[in-house]
Amino acid sequence: MPEDLVYNRLRWRSRRGMLELDLLLLPFFDEEYRGLSTERQAAYVTLLEQDDPDLHVWFSQKGEPEDPDLLDLVRLILDRVQPS
Repeated sequence: MPEDLVYNRLRWRSRRGMLELDLLLLPFFDEEYRGLSTERQAAYVTLLEQDDPDLHVWFSQKGEPEDPDLLDLVRLILDRVQPS
């Protein structure tokens, strides 16, 4: 599958049913995805496979994913909007 097609599909999947998630995931995808390591890109794809309610809990910091790669990615995305 051509790289641009894969990229466009991932961008489309980054659009979620909740505005709060769209405001986090779309800018992160547009501005950071291509610069991520292969491992983090794979974690992002896994993140997109999660249910919106779980993502909302993680990004509202009311819970954390059990998978350490997803936890790392959630923290990376949150750090973009909430720098320490």
